[in-house]
Amino acid sequence: MNTAGTASASAPNDVGDVKRLPILISLIIGAFFSILNETLLNIAFPELVVELQVSATTLQWLATGYMLVVGVLVPASALLVQWFTTRQMFLGAMTLFTLGTLVCGTAPEFSFLLAGRLLQAAGTGLMLPVLMNTILVLYPPEKRGAAMGSIGLVIMFAPAIGPTLSGLILDSLQWRWLFYMVLPFAIFSIVFAFIYLKNVSTPTKPKVDIISLILSTIGFGGIVYGFSSSGEGHGGWSSPEVYGTVIIGSVSLLLFVLRQFRVKEPLMDLRAFKFPMFTLTTVLLVIMMMTLFSTLSLLPFLFQGALLMTVFASGLIMLPGSLLNGLISPLTGKLFDKFGPRALVIPGALFLVIIMWFFTQVSGDTSKTTFLVLHICLMVAISMIMMPTQTNGLNQLPQRYYPHGTAILNTLQQVAGAIGVALFIGIMTSGQREFLEGSSDPTSPAQLSEAMVSGVHNAFLVGFGFAIAALVFSLFIKRTKAPAE
Repeated sequence: MNTAGTASASAPNDVGDVKRLPILISLIIGAFFSILNETLLNIAFPELVVELQVSATTLQWLATGYMLVVGVLVPASALLVQWFTTRQMFLGAMTLFTLGTLVCGTAPEFSFLLAGRLLQAAGTGLMLPVLMNTILVLYPPEKRGAAMGSIGLVIMFAPAIGPTLSGLILDSLQWRWLFYMVLPFAIFSIVFAFIYLKNVSTPTKPKVDIISLILSTIGFGGIVYGFSSSGEGHGGWSSPEVYGTVIIGSVSLLLFVLRQFRVKEPLMDLRAFKFPMFTLTTVLLVIMMMTLFSTLSLLPFLFQGALLMTVFASGLIMLPGSLLNGLISPLTGKLFDKFGPRALVIPGALFLVIIMWFFTQVSGDTSKTTFLVLHICLMVAISMIMMPTQTNGLNQLPQRYYPHGTAILNTLQQVAGAIGVALFIGIMTSGQREFLEGSSDPTSPAQLSEAMVSGVHNAFLVGFGFAIAALVFSLFIKRTKAPAE
């Protein structure tokens, strides 16, 4: 048994007499509202450009900066959960988030709004690792599926209803109410957690490797920022700001990886990859995040650019599938506990391939009902794959790897999300440009609509390829259990 990193894992408390449900509820309430804010503000961007008198490129920092902070903080969470108790981590994260929400709601100008968003992001970046690490400690492997399914409800449901909810609010209220209405729930989460949340681990306070921390921040931050910026008005991949940060981030990440195998107490113990099902889980989740973003980022463009739907109507079409995904996540978790991962993941991956093929066949004449059904089926397939796969991979890890395993998966999902958005929007834009270059009247609304459909079609073809890859990898999945320490 490898002893490296043993001292760096939080020591578990005796959780036999701990009431798990109040702790789970505390974590879910906080996570729901922090994750909700990832998508809640985007629909208000046009109004904010006018009111705050900033350019769209500048305003995009509200989204890019949010993702950047989360991408930087999640890798460091493997260290933080070993330095602070469960209560300290959660209450600290929610306090940061609540303070950020207050700053956003009262912001007199853009700089204050950006500062508030970064504080919100800091809270969110610390939230998910605490949530998942606590579940791993609280629940034995044979009961984790249902608990992780509850997390799946939060992770998928919260960002999905963000655009629809903000559309409803902005129909009658000012954008500041997007934050005012979240504030009391955030405060309630802190009070509820202060009363009911118990510590499930004892901090061991391992040595902090400053060099690893710096390399991690530059590496993951550079990659997330570069890919996020490529499609946000920064000149695309021809901009030194974009490719320069990706190159710097990639080099730093390579140095970070090499250093983790050399230091006695690594910031993120990559020896977790010696467990085959965890490695397979990581690959599958990255592919799934790419596939997910091939639809979640493309469908609004298709709906609004080709079908000429409003933002609110676009959100309504995507709402039922997202709601269903969240609602059935606890069910898929229970089925995982009973039947194992293969009974869910392989059929889910096959279903995903079929759905993605149908997405490659859509056009400007495709009915809204068809899009509604396809999106519902897509979200069901993803629910059958994501949480069962993640739970199965983490189940194979010994206790000392829990903080590192959750940090690895959450970090790579952030990176995959940033890359996915840039990749698929880039493919869509390229397809549009090629279509219009061969058009006899590239400025006509009809041709612009067809160009959008052509670009989205090309991107969906790549998404279909990712789905096939997910199906192939799913064939190798098998039920796991943690080895003896």
